[in-house]
Amino acid sequence: MFASFIVTMRETLEAALIVGITLGYVGRTEEKQRAKRFVWAGVGAGIGVSVLGALLFQLLLGGFTGRAEELFEGVVMLVGAALITTVVIWMRKQKQRMDLMKEQLALHVSNGQMWEVFFLVFVAVLREGIETVVFLHAIAVSSGGFHLSGAALGIVAAVVLGYVLFKGSTKLPLKQFFTVTSVLLILFAAGLVAHGIHELQEAGIIPIVIEHVWDVNAILNEKGTIGEFMKGLFGYNGNPSLIEVSSYLAYLLFVFFFLNNRPKTSTLKESS
Repeated sequence: MFASFIVTMRETLEAALIVGITLGYVGRTEEKQRAKRFVWAGVGAGIGVSVLGALLFQLLLGGFTGRAEELFEGVVMLVGAALITTVVIWMRKQKQRMDLMKEQLALHVSNGQMWEVFFLVFVAVLREGIETVVFLHAIAVSSGGFHLSGAALGIVAAVVLGYVLFKGSTKLPLKQFFTVTSVLLILFAAGLVAHGIHELQEAGIIPIVIEHVWDVNAILNEKGTIGEFMKGLFGYNGNPSLIEVSSYLAYLLFVFFFLNNRPKTSTLKESS
């Protein structure tokens, strides 16, 4: 549940920030009412296509059984981990992206290009929606179930945060927020990598080598209450294979060195 909450809150907040900035900008233009209609139309279209994508994703998933299902789920988890990694990297350059978006908005609105405003918002919302679908499915597979309540609470929390931010009634420490959630997302992704490798081993695509490096299920069972929570949150496995452990550590080392060897950029302004 907590993993679903963090993912939907993070993704929805990113979309809310983009929509909020767009509404804030077009609200100062002469054609603000017409422009706002295109913004909200973009939001609605983005959500609608995201829901359609989610339904198609579920239909596609339902067509696999046995080895094909294991292969598909393994690939989905690895893709989910890759997408989460790109999200974390992208957020480090968020200020530059927001500045670029404002420039595009200024150009489109000044030229009366309202359909371009529509597509700008539509693509932003659709991107977050599709990513959320992939993330939630990957988390559901790794934790053994989909937690709708956690996902719904994450969306509500993100909408409230976005509203409060752009109403300017308080200052939110967004830089710290995105730093903490980035760390959590990286740990989620590491767990998805390890679990994806496990599924591909089950499908016979990747060799097992050493089946169990250790077995601590007698102490903390992965099927128990705490174990299930740790499994869904960090990809905990009480008896992992050698390649699972290696892939988990290799991913964390890769992300650590990659992020620390890139030029540091500020994420978002901490105030509206």
